[in-house]
Order: sequence, then C-alpha cells, then structure tokens
Amino acid sequence: MPTLYIPTPLRVYADGQSEIVVNGPIVSDALNDLVTRYPTIKQHIFNENGELRPFVNLFKGKENIVFLQGLETPISEGDSLRIIPSIAGGSL
Repeated sequence: MPTLYIPTPLRVYADGQSEIVVNGPIVSDALNDLVTRYPTIKQHIFNENGELRPFVNLFKGKENIVFLQGLETPISEGDSLRIIPSIAGGSL
C-alpha cells in the first residue's frame, strides 16, 4: 500500500502522525481514505467543491500530480505520496 507523508502543520489533524499507509488504486481514493480516518484534515486539503486547495501540492515520488493525471494518478504498493503546502510571505 502507498504511504502518504503528512507535513508538520497538518499532523495535528492526523493524530500527530507523519506518515500514514493509505488504500486505493488512484490518488483520490488514497485521499478519501485519509479523510475518512481523519475527517478534520479534509478542510485543510480540499475546498468546498471537493478540489485540492490551490496551496496544496501533492507529489507522487518526485512528480507533482498536476503534471501526471491529477487526482486520477494511479498509485501502487510502495509508492510515496507527499502533501507539500505552499509557503508564502516574507519581505524584500
């Protein structure tokens, strides 16, 4: 089964876990598995239309799923998924 790595800011919504083994043949199934187990994380990953929030990047291995097949990207045993939130701010 694939492993989903949770970034530090979202771990509070996943019982403090940094990685979670998820089920499903495609990325959307894996994310649905995650939010079924940890419902409070959903609002931080998805918008009200069920789409990934604009500041949430999801990688399969080293590839952003946006450049693969999006939420329909196939996953398999041993794959790693990483949620990478965008970071903004600072000054020049």
